[in-house]
Amino acid sequence: MKRLSMMTSVLALALGGCATVADTDMAAAPVAAAPDAEGDDLAQLVDQVQIPYETFTLPNGLTTVVHTDRKAPLVAVSVWYDVGSKHEPAGKTGFAHLFEHLMFNGSENADGDFFEPLQQVGATGFNGTTNADRTNYFETVPTAALDRVLMLESDRMGYLLGAVTQEKLDNQIGVVQNEKRRGDNQPFGLLRYEVVENIFPRGHPYYHSTIGSMDDLTNASLDDVKDWFKDHYGPNNAVLVLAGDIDLATAKEKVTEWFGAIPRGDEVVDPAITVPQLAADKQKIIKDQVSTTRIYRMWPIPGETSADTVPLALAQTTLGGLASSRLDNALVRGQGLAVSVSSWAWTNEDAGVFIVQADLKPGVERAALEAALDQQIAQFITEGPTTDELDRSKTSIVSGLIGGLESVGGFGGKAVTLAEGELYHDNPGHYRTQLESMVDATPASVRAVTQKWLTKPRFSLIVEPGERTEGGENRGGAVVADTTGEGLNAAPVEFYCNPDFCDPDAMRMTKAQDRSQLPPVGQLTDLDFPDIERATLSNGMEVYFARRDAVPKVTVRMVFDAGYTADDRDELGTQSLMLAAMDEGTDDLDATQLAIAQERLGASINGFANLDETSFQLSSLSTRLAPSLDLFADFVRNPGFRADDLERVRSQQLNRISAEMKNPSSAGQRVLTPLVFGPHPYGIPGSGLGDAAVVEGLTPAELDAAHQRWIRPDNAQVFVVGDTTLAETVSLLEASFGDWKAPATALPAKTYDVDVPAPEARIVLLNRPNSPQSVILGARVLDTRGTDDNTVLIAANEVLGGSFLSRINMNLRETKGWSYGSRSGVTYNRDRLVYAVQAEVQADRTGDSIVELEKEITGFVGDNGVTPAELERTINGNVRELPGQFETSNSVLAGMVNIVKYDRPDDYYETIADKYRALTAEELAKAARENFVYGDIVYVVVGDAEVVEPQLERTGLPYTVQELDH
Repeated sequence: MKRLSMMTSVLALALGGCATVADTDMAAAPVAAAPDAEGDDLAQLVDQVQIPYETFTLPNGLTTVVHTDRKAPLVAVSVWYDVGSKHEPAGKTGFAHLFEHLMFNGSENADGDFFEPLQQVGATGFNGTTNADRTNYFETVPTAALDRVLMLESDRMGYLLGAVTQEKLDNQIGVVQNEKRRGDNQPFGLLRYEVVENIFPRGHPYYHSTIGSMDDLTNASLDDVKDWFKDHYGPNNAVLVLAGDIDLATAKEKVTEWFGAIPRGDEVVDPAITVPQLAADKQKIIKDQVSTTRIYRMWPIPGETSADTVPLALAQTTLGGLASSRLDNALVRGQGLAVSVSSWAWTNEDAGVFIVQADLKPGVERAALEAALDQQIAQFITEGPTTDELDRSKTSIVSGLIGGLESVGGFGGKAVTLAEGELYHDNPGHYRTQLESMVDATPASVRAVTQKWLTKPRFSLIVEPGERTEGGENRGGAVVADTTGEGLNAAPVEFYCNPDFCDPDAMRMTKAQDRSQLPPVGQLTDLDFPDIERATLSNGMEVYFARRDAVPKVTVRMVFDAGYTADDRDELGTQSLMLAAMDEGTDDLDATQLAIAQERLGASINGFANLDETSFQLSSLSTRLAPSLDLFADFVRNPGFRADDLERVRSQQLNRISAEMKNPSSAGQRVLTPLVFGPHPYGIPGSGLGDAAVVEGLTPAELDAAHQRWIRPDNAQVFVVGDTTLAETVSLLEASFGDWKAPATALPAKTYDVDVPAPEARIVLLNRPNSPQSVILGARVLDTRGTDDNTVLIAANEVLGGSFLSRINMNLRETKGWSYGSRSGVTYNRDRLVYAVQAEVQADRTGDSIVELEKEITGFVGDNGVTPAELERTINGNVRELPGQFETSNSVLAGMVNIVKYDRPDDYYETIADKYRALTAEELAKAARENFVYGDIVYVVVGDAEVVEPQLERTGLPYTVQELDH
């Protein structure tokens, strides 16, 4: 997938991305697929990106932004504080992020986990994040629960310190340290340190990572974190956004009630930050457990507040972000030196990094790729983008932004865009300024800004396959030293907090509102799932349609009964390689032409698969649906499968297989699934990448045969959701697919009537030396199928391991502090389901963690069953979150596919609430006893055998040790 980058204030709305493309003359790309000249130009598209808002500020300085969107009975609540890791002094790195964790551990009037009341009211899209510049907290809740959530948010803003204890602090230090280990343990997990430590001078506010150093986290005291709160968390240092089913008058009343009594805090002074400039080019070579060598080129650039941000974003999109990017055309498909390339930016408020990366194709000399990469970058700096490249970049970005307008909150959506504009620019509507700047950008202006920043000295990082020579345990902190001798800008003054700013008692102000109990939840609105309309094309293809007109976009998904189980055991990887080769073009369009046609339309087309189905999806602007469907039909029906294209995607898939074996979770899954499923069709690696030997030998003719066998109209169903009608949909589908006839050969059939091996509890330890964490994976195949009613089973697992508040996660993360996250789940497929357990734990607690998993599972199915509080939370959460689950067209599309796939009634999601309301503890206990059988669980553990093996005796399970197959 390619990154379509955009400026920070609108990045949350941009959703685009598509596959890589070929080295073909762009002028040869077809223009017939371009939109009709009916005023549907870029400026008109940009006019559709509108987020109306109103603002007000309380006397205590809290600024509130209100956006009204009545499409669903939901309100997104987003609180942004102007505090991030750049505000941390030396010796206190990681504090902003650590404090984000503490903010979820309860406040004075709502002590307990913050997620408990959120789940009770049916909140969706809730979490918190920290970066170098800010910390945010967000949730989307039913309108009737807004008072409760505003009470909770205001309580942790103004009434927190009395609830912060040493026990909570110690626990969250352990959790954050395991979050750091989890990131460090991944391939390329040390990149975050390499970027900041080599681009920014020591002592610069962006020099240290947000996660911080192990020592600084360990040494954090209770007084330290309380001072951090007092110095940074006042209402005058925050922005509150309410987006959704609310108006200005209601917002003023509620915000004043809950936040008005909180006094102003100290004024936070942001550190003065310069954009660094390296004295000369520098290079570093490191080793990591990666599949192939990756080459990085990095330049310091200005941040979000600079006028240069927009042209730099357009430059990176054109150079390596589009499917038809310069780098893809030249290095992947042209010269065949790389398996993948991209350009992107790590952008902060005040400074950032422009990054270009290329993954070496096996068998190619690194020097050859480096030379070619540098030549392409130099040519782009000299020439800049063409007018056509720039127009396609703009159209692709804006099309993604329009799709993002459908969501009011969460990790992205409209609340994020408004909050970023207010926090960084004192203007919630700053996204409009950036869009207008994008429209006005010319090839000359983009070229000028590119030359301004990318002609300066750069940092080159080479990551080669091999054992790491250093880990991340001792990295991430701020090392303050005189750097003038290195030719870098001198380290700025340290930014210490004011230790004299009030005391905890002074922070506990007179409460103007009743906080003795949580506000009641009002009358909730049940889910109104869109009506599913049906039709049949003249060739027999079934069409399922739901209208959603919140944004002018349409999504079409064509589903074929194939998937990875369509591959015979001696053909594993065929479906995946077929899909990858289809991205390389059609009979009439090569890869570059196909990509350019999508970009001109503002459309995206992609193919994907799971165990049961192979699917193709189109995202289109509603005004360009007809030409987009024509292109989609060409893509689905007429793949080119050219020999030279196949060689490129073959190399890419082999590299992905190798990369999968370097990733601890993926490597473990490749071993675990065949162990528990045996000869059953699901007994294959779930990624579908297949066997390297098979992939190496597949021919264009074999891919074409697989396509003809499975991708045919009598094996397809079409799902459409968006701003159109069923009549228009059928008419356009008839024009593009109506003449597609099924072949004379019989439709192939898959059989799932295969026994699975008898369960044999044991541990298989895969040795991955120098791993700071172990990945624990466990599985048991269940007798139930996806088409069964599994409501009770899913609810039982939610209590045991299926949510943040589940017993497994609360034990290993919140009580023990051994893991950043642990869970169990029921994997859903058409045939046999699986009960699966996953825990990523610090290496020296691997054995203890397996023992704790046993205690939780056996206790849950034994004498320690579902409590009344757990049952209430499970029922309330599942019932009340239903409207939030189907806020967007994509979620409606997924729900509609599931209704058809699992043979559910059309009103399934509207009636499931009553099933939840009727749940009993006895039903959950029965489902748990029948399915969560600890003695049947097979474990695969990926970790350092030298550290982990001595711990396994205490588990009481037999075990074997294997070397991880790279």
